[in-house]
Amino acid sequence: MLRKLFIAVALVATVACGSQSGTKSKPDKNFYIYLAFGQSNMEGNARIEDQDREGISDRWQMMAAVDFERMGRKKGEWYTAVPPLCRETNGLTPVDYFGRTMVENLPEKGRVGVICVAVGGCKIEAFMKDRAQEYGDNAAVWMKNWIAPYDNNCYQRLVECAKEAQKVGVIKGFLMHQGESNINEEDWPEKVKYVYETLIEDLGLKAKDVPLLAGEVVNADVQGRSASMNEIIAKLPETLPNSYVISSKGVTCGFDHLHFDAAGYREMGRRYAKQMLALMGITPKEQ
Repeated sequence: MLRKLFIAVALVATVACGSQSGTKSKPDKNFYIYLAFGQSNMEGNARIEDQDREGISDRWQMMAAVDFERMGRKKGEWYTAVPPLCRETNGLTPVDYFGRTMVENLPEKGRVGVICVAVGGCKIEAFMKDRAQEYGDNAAVWMKNWIAPYDNNCYQRLVECAKEAQKVGVIKGFLMHQGESNINEEDWPEKVKYVYETLIEDLGLKAKDVPLLAGEVVNADVQGRSASMNEIIAKLPETLPNSYVISSKGVTCGFDHLHFDAAGYREMGRRYAKQMLALMGITPKEQ
């Protein structure tokens, strides 16, 4: 009798453990994930200041797209989004204050995560599925150290990390800051549309549910050296439905007039967030 009871208890325990270990938890629908990509203004070019590392909520998370050896971050793992967010040699990025602003305005149960893949000086071709590997393999010498951590394929790394992220959360949008290296190329909106559509297809998303926010380059009102590109960026919504342009008007920049300064990155990040919140029907708190 005791032997039968022991066998029965052991069987129940085995089934319970097997069920627990074999069952995959569903993605958290309140964990909003955003894919950020582009060139140096998305990498982050300004020096990170003390205020940028303070008061960061653990509801604001980043997935490392590469190893951050000195910081102990591993590719594919989640961390509280203390900058830098792209690679450990980068600076402040618009994504920093995008995430901060989002969690400040979402319900307490809401969390925000980002995956940032960006390379200074790269053209949009670095994110085009059919050209990304060739672009990376033939990158200029000065770019090689920045693109190599992505195995020379920015698009593939973004998708790889995004698929991992979908196991725990829901992709809610794309954040892009790119254009300086494609300045005055009239077909840029079509290329961005291609990037968007391949991401949507490869990640099994619905276009109507996933907006793309594209930031303007440093504006003419602060003598931006690539400001003429904003005329082409402005045309993106005509080519790509569910895309929105984030204005850089009045946003401060660095001495090179190509990159925003720290205050400029903070402001651009807030503008990205305000647009995303508006699309969610949320009026942001006054700051």
